[in-house]
Amino acid sequence: MKLIIQIPCFNEEQQLPTTLARLPREVAGVDVVEWLIIDDGSTDRTVEVAKEHGVEHIVRLTNNKGLAAAFQAGLDAGLKLGADVIVNTDADNQYEGSDIPKLLAPILRGEADMVVGDRQVGTIAHFSAGKKLLQKLGSWVVRHASSTEIPDTTSGFRAYNREAALQVQAVSKFTYTLETIIQAGRLQVAVDHVPIRTNPKTRESRLFPSTAAYVRRNALSIFRVYSQYQPLRVFWTGAVILGAAALAIFIRFLVFFVQHPDAGTRHIQELIAGGVLFNAAMLLGALGVIGDLLDAQRTLSQRTFERVRRIELQLGVGPSHYERGAPAAGSEADAADEEGSVREQSGPPDRRALEV
Repeated sequence: MKLIIQIPCFNEEQQLPTTLARLPREVAGVDVVEWLIIDDGSTDRTVEVAKEHGVEHIVRLTNNKGLAAAFQAGLDAGLKLGADVIVNTDADNQYEGSDIPKLLAPILRGEADMVVGDRQVGTIAHFSAGKKLLQKLGSWVVRHASSTEIPDTTSGFRAYNREAALQVQAVSKFTYTLETIIQAGRLQVAVDHVPIRTNPKTRESRLFPSTAAYVRRNALSIFRVYSQYQPLRVFWTGAVILGAAALAIFIRFLVFFVQHPDAGTRHIQELIAGGVLFNAAMLLGALGVIGDLLDAQRTLSQRTFERVRRIELQLGVGPSHYERGAPAAGSEADAADEEGSVREQSGPPDRRALEV
């Protein structure tokens, strides 16, 4: 069994050595452990530092594409490099790397396809009260949208077996954490969680310039993800509320008109307001139906994407933007064997590979 630990990086020259020093090179139940960094358009010596500290695989994106794109590029590369299990962690050493065996345990026991590390957000000292509240709210929303029981859905410390990694696809430009859990729940991927430790804060987050920005961007992400995957519930809830308000206004107008038919025109503004609310309710209801149809189309597209991935793996398509890092632990003969394997994969495809 091969484990690849992937680390999305953007200008992590200073922090990366500390993060790598905490990662395991051997894990019980795993035959090979290798490291992969995804350089998200860094302008410093991130790649050189990674090579100096023994990182075997590097995906170097041409410009800064964002955390979600870097995460997805890492999954794609890990699969094409033959990983049976992929662990994602952050380059800022937020997560305790020595907890990776704990993260892998449910997968190795065959009890889960995807495991998310629970930071136990309420105990993190440097998180503000507002941030803790938003974390809990976001996790509550995602649990309902995904039908899972993950307590810390924004945790980026997570493990995927090969099947789970093949199925998830993050399309958000900002964050992958919420979306991939919802996808996993809807695709019947077995999802579990384990408590993990976090390290003291080493620097300010590069994703959020301030707490206000964190609250604003995460609140928007929560709403977007929930409305994408539960459109009927979101839009029809709004439609029912507006429809009830319109009905109340109509009833009030009719009662007044019956009691005072000669003075009914005095409340014509209520009739107009009720009509506006009724039209808005109908519009939200229509958006819910359209969103539900788009959600079904998204599921079909995701299944197609998974199929394409499987075909690429069988054809031996190599990872994009890939370059070798430090030599893998072992002899030069092992490296030569690996290069030969890559050359074989890049040769003419076997017709049998297309029989998927």
